[in-house]
Amino acid sequence: MKKIATIFMLSLLTTSITFAQSKKKKDRNAIKEMCGCFEVTFNFAETFQYSQDSLYKPSENKTAKGLEWAQLVVDENNKISIQHLLQVGNPAKPHIVKHWRQDWLYENTDFYRYNGDNNWLYEEKPRSDVKRQWTQKVYQVDDSPRYEGSATWVHIDGKSYWENTTDAPLPRREYTKRSDYNVTVRGNRHQITDEGWIHDQDNLKVIREAGKDDIILASEKGYNVYKKVADSRCKAAADWWKEHQKKWATVRDKWTEVYNRNSDLSLETKVDNKVLYKHLFNDEITKKEDIDQVIESFVKK
Repeated sequence: MKKIATIFMLSLLTTSITFAQSKKKKDRNAIKEMCGCFEVTFNFAETFQYSQDSLYKPSENKTAKGLEWAQLVVDENNKISIQHLLQVGNPAKPHIVKHWRQDWLYENTDFYRYNGDNNWLYEEKPRSDVKRQWTQKVYQVDDSPRYEGSATWVHIDGKSYWENTTDAPLPRREYTKRSDYNVTVRGNRHQITDEGWIHDQDNLKVIREAGKDDIILASEKGYNVYKKVADSRCKAAADWWKEHQKKWATVRDKWTEVYNRNSDLSLETKVDNKVLYKHLFNDEITKKEDIDQVIESFVKK
C-alpha cells in the first residue's frame, strides 16, 4: 500500500509540474503577442466626478492614434522585456520617439509602490503571494520607474488576459494640465485578441496626503486598442532601435543598480531646470560615466 501511495503521489507531482510548465508557456506566448508593429488608438474619458468643488472641471475626452513598434529586448525564461517606440510624422521620413517600456517577471518578489509626489516605497513580498504570477513593471520614457503590479495570466474560453490594480504617477496627458491630484490608481487589463491586444483601464484620480485618507476626485476609463500590422511598416523604428539600443542598455543597467538597493526611492523632478528624459535624450550623453552621473543626480539621498 505504501508503494502504491508513493507512486500515486509522484504521479500527482509530475502532473502538477507538467501543468505549471504548460501554463507558463501559454503566459510567455501571450506576453510576446504584444511585440511587433501596431496601429494604436488611445481613448480616455473622465466618467464620474466626486469633487465637492462646484467649479470643478473634468478632463476633456482624449483620443489619439499612432504607429507603435514594440521591440522584444529580453526573452528569458523568467523575464520578458518589451520596449515601445512611437513612429510619427511623414511616413517617408518618420520621427521616432522612445516611448514606455514593460518588463514581465515571473514570481517576482521585489516591488516599488508609487506613493505620490515622485516617491516609491520598496516592498518585498513573500514568494507564496506571487506563486505562478507575473509582475508587469512599467517604466517612463527615460527608464525611471512608473508603476508595477503582480497577477496571474488567465487563459479561458479562448481568451488570454492579465488584470491588476496599482498606484501610479499621473500620465503625461494629465500632469501637463492638472495639479489637483497626485496619484492615479490604475486598474489595468491586458487582453490578447485575434487582431492584436487591448489595454483596458479603469482608473481613479486620487489626492493623497500623509496621515490622511485618500480622496477620490474622479473616475476615468481608458481603452487603448493595438491592431497588429505588417512589421515592415515600423522599419524606421526598428532601425532606430538597432542604432540606439547600446545606449539604452547602459541606462537600464544603471537603473537596475538603483533598484537593487531595495530601499524607498525618491526622485527629483528637475535638475538644472530640466526633467530627466531631456538629459538622457541628449545625443551627446552616451558614455556610461555621463549616464550614471545624470541618473544619480535625480536620485534623492
